[in-house]
Amino acid sequence: MTRNIQQLLTEHIDLWTSAIENKSSAGRGNSRKKSLYGIKKLRELILELAVRGKLVEQDPDDEPAEVLLKRIVAERDQLIKDKKIKKQKTLPPISDEEKPFELPKGWKWVRLQGLTTLLGDGLHGTPNYDDKGEYYFVNGNNLKDGMIVIKPETKRVNEAEYQKYKKHLNSRTVLVSINGTLGNIAFYAGEAIMLGKSACYFNLATELSKTFIKKLIMAPYFSDYARANATGSTIKNLGLKAINHLPMPLPPLDEQHRIVAKVDELMALCDQLEQQTEQQLDAHQLLVDTLLGTLTQSQNANELADSWTRLSQHFDTLFTTEASIDQLKQTILQLAVMGKLVPQNPNDEPASELLKKVATDRAKLIKEGKIKKQKPLTEINDEEVGFNPPNGWAWSRMGDLVQYQKGYAFKSKDYLECGLMITKIQNLTENHIQNSVYIAPDSALVFAQYLLHEGDIVMTTVGSWFSAPISAVGRSFLINKLFDNSLLNQNAVRIRPWKELAPVYLFACINSPIFKSYLVHEAQGTANQASITQESIKTFLLCVPPKEEQHRIVVKINELFTLCDQLKERLQHNQQTQLLLTDTLVNEALN
Repeated sequence: MTRNIQQLLTEHIDLWTSAIENKSSAGRGNSRKKSLYGIKKLRELILELAVRGKLVEQDPDDEPAEVLLKRIVAERDQLIKDKKIKKQKTLPPISDEEKPFELPKGWKWVRLQGLTTLLGDGLHGTPNYDDKGEYYFVNGNNLKDGMIVIKPETKRVNEAEYQKYKKHLNSRTVLVSINGTLGNIAFYAGEAIMLGKSACYFNLATELSKTFIKKLIMAPYFSDYARANATGSTIKNLGLKAINHLPMPLPPLDEQHRIVAKVDELMALCDQLEQQTEQQLDAHQLLVDTLLGTLTQSQNANELADSWTRLSQHFDTLFTTEASIDQLKQTILQLAVMGKLVPQNPNDEPASELLKKVATDRAKLIKEGKIKKQKPLTEINDEEVGFNPPNGWAWSRMGDLVQYQKGYAFKSKDYLECGLMITKIQNLTENHIQNSVYIAPDSALVFAQYLLHEGDIVMTTVGSWFSAPISAVGRSFLINKLFDNSLLNQNAVRIRPWKELAPVYLFACINSPIFKSYLVHEAQGTANQASITQESIKTFLLCVPPKEEQHRIVVKINELFTLCDQLKERLQHNQQTQLLLTDTLVNEALN
């Protein structure tokens, strides 16, 4: 390994380990939802340097690859003479345009076909399965890191079916996935298998390092070639012609072995770096959990203020991941709904008076026939109360504080390109309207009960706990002017608070960990397809602050969330800088 390459690999360890990319499904407090981008790029760089002849020093005493190729040709000619294989069609020489980089002295460009004695793919069709069959029907998704992986769902075939479609596999056989996921690789080791069409196989000539070929297939060089030559839009397919024509950078045999040894050595280093980085992320998360826990466990405003002061002095070192910043936001909401975020004012009108006004307003509308009288909710008992509320606060069921409306299943045949908007789950974004559908404007009177107004809260009632936020059950949205006078679609519920309850404060309660935990407990169905009933939402126990304190809480939440957003923006900028630096290092090493 040349000195400048060694420096790039070893003298930038901090960058390799600190360049971290958030995955789209990143969840709260889970370091495994992150991609260790720097280490991933380091692995790719090692493999790419290997196939370009830049990872180990060349030895002038090595037998050149040209001589090795002559022996491979002689081996193939002998097999043809012995009628063990058929003569293959001669492929055109590799043009200069096909060579993406220059090779070191002693190396040779050769098409993959020139290194094999046989190349083909599996069965194009569906065999007759047999649950008691002796052979497994494997495809590209059964290949992983050099091994054939038999899964519980892998189908079987019997001896007769195998004999009809068997391929000539041996100890020199390399299997590669060429449909769907491209480039999964495995060595054949005598397993009882029958190949499907998404796996190709090639039998390497005797005097080649199978492991070197494996490293080459795993390198970005092959994935770039596969992307450039694959067909299909949704499901990619790499044809046998492209596999046969693959230009292979071939080093001398002795150098192949040195490269494999060096790659394994450096990959072991990457494993160590990865483990250390994940341990550091876990330790960081534990620290964040512990310190944020001191906030929610504070017994009074003075104790909370002291804990917050200690925490705020270490913001730059504590909140260094998007997950930790999101967790800080959740803690802020938790403090808000427990009455710990702002001090109480003894001059505020107590929440008990607020609840009386809500009851009076509701009774008036019932008497006037404007709303229906609802079934009384169960009385609150001491066992349900999760914490001791501050003075002036009062417990209430959510059903006694808001009006509910389930969405309507509008028919697609009535959709128009403009008119009265139907607000679907996927419409709900902060700053713009997307995927909108409309119905005739004169339908407003017919569907008046489903109208949404600014200040309403919409909550999804069907979805998955683990899906993208846009389709997750329990996702909520505070209706703004953008969606005012739109119609509520199915699989959602409209929550409209009585005027004594600030919509923004209720929205904070609905997004708090207390309410989210309640939803998980109350959800019906499975984690992948859960649902929340309107009755469950109504039954939720909410601790209501005085009206004046609601507004003070909202102001404080906005102030602290702005700080969190600033932290996240700075973090994202730093992360992008680290990713850019990582890519720059990779390009420097290759060029």
